[in-house]
Amino acid sequence: MRKLSMEELNRKSVEEFRKADKIPIRVVLDNVRSMHNVGSVFRTADAFLVEGICLCGYTPRPPHRDIQKTALGATETVAWSYFPSVTGCLSALKEQGYRLMAVEQVENSVPLQAFSLEPPGRLALIFGNEVGGVGQEALALCDGSIEIPQGGMKHSLNISVAAGIVLWELVRGAV
Repeated sequence: MRKLSMEELNRKSVEEFRKADKIPIRVVLDNVRSMHNVGSVFRTADAFLVEGICLCGYTPRPPHRDIQKTALGATETVAWSYFPSVTGCLSALKEQGYRLMAVEQVENSVPLQAFSLEPPGRLALIFGNEVGGVGQEALALCDGSIEIPQGGMKHSLNISVAAGIVLWELVRGAV
């Protein structure tokens, strides 16, 4: 077994990435406090050609050394925007035709493996604060909720891990 070289990986340039067709998914980060989590979500969004990220509330924004440390340049490729409030963000996305789905453990949530991108269209995935999760104000605007089934004692995942799991499950046939 031999590791592939950078040339063999066929990586896109920043310009090629910007011109590439994207998966019509927006990731919404609602009051995520860790810069490392933010950077990790940027990197995952880049890996899966996600359309963009919305940073809301006190979620840290690029440029920042600690975000860059984890993002490894993905803040230069993935489109992002900032909203002072998640409700403003979600209202704007709904007006643009996005289906809003929280990633949260709530009543009537859909297990990730049972969630369907049907009907096809634009999707916004809302990820919440590391401690409190997606806030009730945001949940009230969502069309539904996706839950990652878990069998352990904690029933909790780091937000960057949860984003990676959900995004992979939703795009795996498209990348």
